[in-house]
Amino acid sequence: MEAKNIRNIAIIAHVDHGKTTLVDFLLKQSHTFRDNEAEMQQTTILDSNPLERERGITILAKNTSVEFKGIKINIVDTPGHADFSGEVERTLNMADGVLLIIDAQEGPMPQTKFVLKKALELGLKTIVVINKIDKPLANIGETLNHTHDLFLELVTHEDQLEFPVLYAIGREGKSGKTEEEARNSNSLESLFEEIIAYIPSPKVEDGPFQMVVTSLDYDSHKGKHIIGRIKRGVARKGQPVVLLKDQEKKVQGRIETISVTHGLKKTEQTEVGPGDIVDITGVDNAAIGDTLTDPADQTPLPRIHVEEPTIKISLGANTSPFAGREGKFTNSRQILERLNKELETNVSLRVEQVEDKFVLSGRGELHLSVLIETLRREGYEFQVGKPEVITKMVDGKEMEPVENAIIDVPDDYVGAVSQEMGVRRGEMINMAPDHKGNTRLEYKIPSKNLLGIRSVLLTNTKGTAVINTMFDSYAPVKPALEKIRNGVLISSETGNALTYGLNVVWERGTAFIDAGTKVYEGMIIGLNTRKDDIEINVTKEKKQTNIRSSNADIAVILPPSLKMSLEQYLDFLEDDELLEVTPESLRPRKKFLSKIDRVRAAR
Repeated sequence: MEAKNIRNIAIIAHVDHGKTTLVDFLLKQSHTFRDNEAEMQQTTILDSNPLERERGITILAKNTSVEFKGIKINIVDTPGHADFSGEVERTLNMADGVLLIIDAQEGPMPQTKFVLKKALELGLKTIVVINKIDKPLANIGETLNHTHDLFLELVTHEDQLEFPVLYAIGREGKSGKTEEEARNSNSLESLFEEIIAYIPSPKVEDGPFQMVVTSLDYDSHKGKHIIGRIKRGVARKGQPVVLLKDQEKKVQGRIETISVTHGLKKTEQTEVGPGDIVDITGVDNAAIGDTLTDPADQTPLPRIHVEEPTIKISLGANTSPFAGREGKFTNSRQILERLNKELETNVSLRVEQVEDKFVLSGRGELHLSVLIETLRREGYEFQVGKPEVITKMVDGKEMEPVENAIIDVPDDYVGAVSQEMGVRRGEMINMAPDHKGNTRLEYKIPSKNLLGIRSVLLTNTKGTAVINTMFDSYAPVKPALEKIRNGVLISSETGNALTYGLNVVWERGTAFIDAGTKVYEGMIIGLNTRKDDIEINVTKEKKQTNIRSSNADIAVILPPSLKMSLEQYLDFLEDDELLEVTPESLRPRKKFLSKIDRVRAAR
């Protein structure tokens, strides 16, 4: 049995290869919006989260739908960054096929390999779209060759080696079956046609209603929303259902509302048939991976499997002298409640309480930093420690994650990148110049040695390096690196930073603060030019005397302080340091604020 008028597709790609832009034009060209609606003038329509718009990346998977020639096409837009691959893993089970978007200049990248591997393992039909063919350095022939090589490496059945290829200029909403056709086209009609012709309609089973909970949402009016694809049967408004949780727990419920998505709008229905993606309310306590089923057949469907986390970070209530001044939610109970709420939807996250701290485990620094920034914007105040990799025991040996790092850099900076990766014990496995002034370097390197590398390489290459990493495998733990970063400058007093005191900071290194900033003892106020830490009294004023000199009244002009982002501060931290995070401030500090306590702890 098939739902003939439905196609379910996921759009997958490496970060910044043009997925969300392509979805924009699929929505617009299918006349999902009226000509006078604001969405017709918008870009990245589905990236509604403020962090997504600020960073220019998709963080949360989202579903929408369009209609083309009487066929409903459900579209799932997935994240492209490796740290959010848990979103990809949980949403692919709603699709019967995928659009694999590949940048014509960059070719297949680490996340391309990951998402394609997952799609092929699930047996999904794949349409390859070579995007951005209008780039000056686009090498379409080479990109296509690398794509075929990738399929050869990953296919689980020889039938998967045959797949259609389309070419596109996503930002102009054009596609074609040949490069020339795409350039001369004025729409994505060829892509729509290929989706309908090649992606199979959903195969559904006869029997009572059944679906896997793939995504969750919440609103104060209707409560929890359960989103997933109906595997079997028909979902009806008012229908009694059973939620099958892990460990054979069962929760009784009733469908209060059932909706389907069209464009950005949800439309309530009285019933929805198999194969469609629905939004159901009325069932509490649902978690991603649970089975929602008719009471007549309480057989659970396979749970969604998500890869294990590789990075952890400790988070706890703020203990600095400024604690409670800037945040709305400041105690451990409030933080734990918020983290438990996050666990309901963030399938890649793990939270463990250790004494008075919470250890958050995720898929990468970006995954965790986005959560930290989200909490901060919601009014939470807390402190976090240095990110650490998660090791595991295999046959009595401690194993650590190893990553595949691909770095694209202008030829002039190959030496700088090679030197930094050498210091971090990276093993070069490939080096490929493109003969157009750029070189691609590929390394295998322990995850712990990659911590903090992004900001270092961007500095060493004047912002030109493009760094992409992807989990590769586990290997026996290697010795940790010696401290790479220089020492820090620490405030020895509490008060307001003054120009006279900050002048001493600039003589010793680089200041993180400006005159007038409130500081406390143990707060990190700058980076030293040497490897050791130094305490400085930045609250010190110049002594007043009756003796005048020719230089006495010359005003001190300080350089602008170094401002770092949340990710840069997390990369910056050492084992004996913390980052105080509030809605208004980011303050690096020592774990032990007084010099005496730091000396005792070092013994």
